[in-house]
Amino acid sequence: MSNIRFYNAGILTMKPGDKIIKDGVLCVEGERILYIGEPENEPGGIKYDREIDVKGDLLMPGFKNAHTHSGMTFLRSMADDMPLDKWLNDCIFPREAKLTGEDIYWSTKLAVMEYLTGGVTACFDMYLTPYDIARATEECGFRCVQVGSMNNFSQSLELQEEWLDKLNHGNPLTTYMLGYHAEYTCSKELLTGLSDLSHKYSAPVWGHNSETESEVKGCIERYGLTPTGFADSLGLFDFGGGGYHCVYLSDNDREIFKKRGLYAVTNPGSNTKLASGIAPIADYLKEGISLAIGTDGPASNNCLDMFREMFLVTGLSKLQKRDASSMDADEVLYMATVGGAKAMGLKESDVLSPGKYADLIRIDMSKPEMQPVNNITKNLVYSGSKADVRLTMIAGKILYEDGNFNIGEDPSLIIKKVNEIGNKG
Repeated sequence: MSNIRFYNAGILTMKPGDKIIKDGVLCVEGERILYIGEPENEPGGIKYDREIDVKGDLLMPGFKNAHTHSGMTFLRSMADDMPLDKWLNDCIFPREAKLTGEDIYWSTKLAVMEYLTGGVTACFDMYLTPYDIARATEECGFRCVQVGSMNNFSQSLELQEEWLDKLNHGNPLTTYMLGYHAEYTCSKELLTGLSDLSHKYSAPVWGHNSETESEVKGCIERYGLTPTGFADSLGLFDFGGGGYHCVYLSDNDREIFKKRGLYAVTNPGSNTKLASGIAPIADYLKEGISLAIGTDGPASNNCLDMFREMFLVTGLSKLQKRDASSMDADEVLYMATVGGAKAMGLKESDVLSPGKYADLIRIDMSKPEMQPVNNITKNLVYSGSKADVRLTMIAGKILYEDGNFNIGEDPSLIIKKVNEIGNKG
């Protein structure tokens, strides 16, 4: 552990009511934030291992990628420009069937590199072999909340119960939540068993939900209910959780989301690329549904860039509503940071505040696209990009800075390994 002092910093805490601090100081002691504020009020007697002159750049909470499949990096650009059903059944599932845990380990490390360059300090990861994912992210020092991807073909109820226990009692960088791939890949018996597990542990449940019109139609044909209504009828949402995509929620679905306190995680990049539709996020926001943003996986997006997702959330909403005021950038930035943290249960990594984990990023405010500084949050959402991220810190450790990684692994080896995985066919 080390102590680090940032000074001459603009600081955006994302705490409600806080104004941006100018020429501020942020002190990190070990894994946590010790002090934020004016230099004349900072605590004395602290020996710092490093003091960083931020030179007017912005310190802010890292982005929380609230839905992704990190280990799918090996599939990037391998199965594109296809309808979702063909993409999934003809290209993705057959290739995933050949994966080993070691393949997922290396592919996840490549995703971590990409997250760090884009200022992402935590991801909500749904993929195949949780122990390998935990090993990869922990070795890198990256924060990862995993969620089950159970379906009729993989990840049994017994395994979910094991992971719920073992992955929540080890490294604080790793946690685990119950989940299922989607209604259309799970039998009613399997989902009933998952509901029983949720009730046994009072645990929230997550899953892909209402991503396409055909998904909703198929569920209604099978059970006379939408995916949300069906899951709720089984008691899957009695302890919270939420859904990924949520493009086609009915009025009743929305009432269930509000009643159960569920999160709708929107993935506009993936939904746009796969022509799945545009989630009515402005409506959800007005109706009081909790919201977060994710990239989805690198096989369907294809990048893990939260800046692009933020712009798409607001831009697509404006087009959908034909109203340029329908989605304010401030709301979108909240979804991408605090909203994601809350969805993922990261109560100590949501905002910048003394006592919270030092999960933060440095934004280069000298870049032309970030000037003039008429409104920092608008700049971040409308003109910001990954190129503006100079530093990414997680739990007080700088993992990425000015193009260099500190993740305990040679980046070139990670890239080499993932290319070998992709070439296996």
